[in-house]
Amino acid sequence: MSKSKLEVLTPSNSQLIFIDQQPQMAFGVQSIDRQALKNNVVGLAKAAKIFNIPTIITTVETESFSGHTYPELLDVFPDAPLLERTSMNSWDDQKVRDALSRNNRKKIIVSGLWTEVCNCTFALSAMHDTDYEIYMVADASGGTSVDAHNYAMDRMTQAGIVPVTWQQVLLEWQRDWARKETYDAVIALVQEHSGAYGMGVDYAYTMVHKAGPRGSFKGETLPPEPA
Repeated sequence: MSKSKLEVLTPSNSQLIFIDQQPQMAFGVQSIDRQALKNNVVGLAKAAKIFNIPTIITTVETESFSGHTYPELLDVFPDAPLLERTSMNSWDDQKVRDALSRNNRKKIIVSGLWTEVCNCTFALSAMHDTDYEIYMVADASGGTSVDAHNYAMDRMTQAGIVPVTWQQVLLEWQRDWARKETYDAVIALVQEHSGAYGMGVDYAYTMVHKAGPRGSFKGETLPPEPA
């Protein structure tokens, strides 16, 4: 294994690409609940915003087939250009390759639809042609069936692509709860998007630390670790 893949993700070594997070593509997803998928995509986007991660949004056939990128994702990055393509493989598009190169980060985190097509071809091509490392966010991506998603993840993993989840990425970026400059924003994100973990944080803040039912608990350390 390449030693570089043993490095954890940090705000200074990562960039993020969203591929085809568009409604028509989501209609075909059967590997994950679509509302959970959108929650995870938006959670990942907000995490990237907190840590100032260079982020690319690319789309395919917006007007003719796929529809517009989720408004909740665009709200996180209102000024990000949308890199429109015709190819299913984002790596085929020079605009996308140029944008990735400008970010000058070797670790590319990928969230996209569908896992077995647009994600897989991009990841394999990028690793074949360059020394990029690809981290595929499995729960912020979706395939047309459970098998389609899982076998695509298997294929990519066998090729050296690293499977991750969105919350794993968030917590690697935070790394230390003593990192106060991002602590409050991360906790707020966890409460909003992290399901049972977020509920546990709510409980700890209100019942243990007595923050009040509508209060936010800021400036303290060590929220409950995820199970």
